Amino acid sequence: MTSRIVIIGGGQAGGWAAKTLRDEGFNGEICVVAEEAWDFYERPPLSKATLLEPDASLPRLFTEEAQQALNLNWYRPLRAESIDRGAKTVALSNGESLSYNILLLATGGRARLPGEAWAKHPQVYTLRHWQDAQRLKGRLAESKKLAIVGGGWIGLEIAASARKSGVAVTLFEQQPALCMRSVSGEVSQRLAAIHHEYGVEIRTGCGALELEDEGGLPVIHCDGKRETFDAVVVGIGVDLNLELARDAGLQTERGIVVDAQGRTSDPFIFAAGDVAQHHHYGLCIQSWAFAQNQAVATAKAMLHSDAPGYDDAPWLWSDQYQHNIQILGIPQPESTTVVRENSLFFSLDATGRLTQLVAFNDPRTVKLAKRWMAAGRDLSEVPLADPTFSLMSLR
Repeated sequence: MTSRIVIIGGGQAGGWAAKTLRDEGFNGEICVVAEEAWDFYERPPLSKATLLEPDASLPRLFTEEAQQALNLNWYRPLRAESIDRGAKTVALSNGESLSYNILLLATGGRARLPGEAWAKHPQVYTLRHWQDAQRLKGRLAESKKLAIVGGGWIGLEIAASARKSGVAVTLFEQQPALCMRSVSGEVSQRLAAIHHEYGVEIRTGCGALELEDEGGLPVIHCDGKRETFDAVVVGIGVDLNLELARDAGLQTERGIVVDAQGRTSDPFIFAAGDVAQHHHYGLCIQSWAFAQNQAVATAKAMLHSDAPGYDDAPWLWSDQYQHNIQILGIPQPESTTVVRENSLFFSLDATGRLTQLVAFNDPRTVKLAKRWMAAGRDLSEVPLADPTFSLMSLR
């Protein structure tokens, strides 16, 4: 039996891997190397409850008792600097060396910024960590005008939270439409309509933005307009922390290349969460569900070579105002979108198979759609757009 497993990364994937190892009966040593001082916590609440609730506490992954029961050896706040695959050791930022029998890379990503000036400005914020949320929350409480750079899911969630707090929001997106890389044009339009309804000013297709400072406040130049804000939040995605894997000679593409069991090109090293490239889609799926479920499957495979691999369709959700939006699957370039009552958006490929469903406030249909996807069901002749047609009849 493996005696020491080292997990690099203290986020959701690392947490679920550690818990699964214990649930599966692993009683050897588990060491966790983490850059943050906190126990495992969830990131989705950072853009919602953490910003809105006056006394929001750390959105812990596990209760304090459950966390203690995992019996982990923490190395924090520390960074893993390099991996020696031959010696099976990890060099840490404090000069220590940690040996492993099996290693899990759950290194996640870091918030991306447009450039140096943005990183240096005291009123430019990102939202990736608990401390980021605390800083932004403090600033929102004394702000009247907020700029959000990036019209993806994180930008839209922050816009919704800021509007609920009574702050005026202008959202800048370089692409012609919101969330353009992850959903169809019809869904982008629906999202824009919701945010317009709540008073968000949206500027799409705005090209490269320039940032200046005026008396300590950020000024944004866009299409010849120059506007001053109390704060700017940048939500333009993350840069994945792949350096450790690359320097160690592991196979990387968009992320760390893994098989269905989360195994990298080195049989003693696994990867989970944001940095693990989905073996079927060839993408890095940055979602709560992937971070949890792929990490669980990977942890089982670390202990049992015949464990079933991870094969779920990508699924993520977003809460904005009173809407719960669920996104199942990945849109394909040639797919056709069928809209039902402006709340269900079905993307079908040329063979009539569902490649993506986006559902506004309809979790029941998402459950059905998972079955259709798994069965590869042909929906081309089904009157999906007709609100009188019962989708439940397709069980």
